[in-house]
Amino acid sequence: MRCEVLAVGTELLLGQVVDTNSAWIGEHLALAGIDCHLQTKVGDNLGRIVECLRSALERSDAVICCGGLGPTQDDITREAIAEVMGVALRRDPALIEVIRSMFSARGREMAESNLRQADVPDGATVIPQTRGTAPGLVCPVGDRVVYAVPGVPYEMEDMLQRAVLPDLQARAGTTATILSRTLRTWGLAESTLAEVVAPRVEALDRAGGNPTIAFLASGIEGIKVRVTAKAATAATARDLLDREEAELRALLGPLVFGVDEATMEDAVARLLVQQGLTLGLAESLTGGLVASRLVNVVGSSGWFRGSVVAYSPEVKFGRQARARGQRAGGPADGRGGQAGAGVRRGPVGHRGGRPGRAGRPAPGDGVHRPGPARAACGGPGRAPARRQGPGAPVLRHLCPRSPAPAPARTGRRHPG
Repeated sequence: MRCEVLAVGTELLLGQVVDTNSAWIGEHLALAGIDCHLQTKVGDNLGRIVECLRSALERSDAVICCGGLGPTQDDITREAIAEVMGVALRRDPALIEVIRSMFSARGREMAESNLRQADVPDGATVIPQTRGTAPGLVCPVGDRVVYAVPGVPYEMEDMLQRAVLPDLQARAGTTATILSRTLRTWGLAESTLAEVVAPRVEALDRAGGNPTIAFLASGIEGIKVRVTAKAATAATARDLLDREEAELRALLGPLVFGVDEATMEDAVARLLVQQGLTLGLAESLTGGLVASRLVNVVGSSGWFRGSVVAYSPEVKFGRQARARGQRAGGPADGRGGQAGAGVRRGPVGHRGGRPGRAGRPAPGDGVHRPGPARAACGGPGRAPARRQGPGAPVLRHLCPRSPAPAPARTGRRHPG
């Protein structure tokens, strides 16, 4: 069973509203084992909606049409579906009374325009509305079907779960589920990672393409490797995912730092707890970003002592520079270890790190010159170690015995 999604609304094309409905529908079609190969957005134009519906029905067994069921002149999904079906619209008296009673229950008079929401194409079945005034529709087109649901998210979700998904599964005649698992990686560019994983992709293609593997570059979150499996039961699909995850971990090793919703900060927390360490930070150009992510981890108070955010060079280096008879320096001067050492000695030790990035100070101020990022990390009885460059590996030095070096690259601004 193949089902497409058609989201209706000019506001979607203009970028005034983000189409979260299609994403939600796609996720739940997958859980129901229904293949969704294409999603389309179209404006409030009768001819274009009709064209999109006809094209979708040529490719797929079903179409979920979301939006355009309101009472205003630009809500024309009903008219478009009736044209595709080759039938007329009829006004349902029972629906009129349902809609009128909804307004009465709110102490309001129903506008005449709401009568349009009681129009039903001949041969269509109504999906009763429970959360809004717009009913849904199940519209047969030959041996295929169009479902019309409101664009209001909580109204749409109710109708999908209550009527559309069960009807699709009944029409499919078989039960299935599609599940995904995401391995989160750090340390390789997307193209390089794809080359490493290529043997598995080729092996799966030869075996029939189930599971499948896909890649998603996610900025400072690293590269995600998504594995998707389809099976008759959720248990069988999970077994397929387990086996493929084991194959991928054998290829990627410590590049994998988490699964699904696990974050880089979760991985850092796990390593700190395993080694019985606490962490303190001195941040400059990151402006507290590292600390704000670390405190999101449940239980972070047990291992995270705190962070000193010092942006001005006078604050960052003034006290240490005066004690040493040195001038204060910017990131390019190689003083990345000074702040980290101060934190390690201060109230937030016993491991201290200082992540930073050059380029924020105003150019041409005569004091600072742009330079590479520098990060330092030290521990008890150990002088701060400095690294420079866009991938300064702060946490590799924080956890030198860790079997998983991926979190060491948290300081990188871009993967690869």
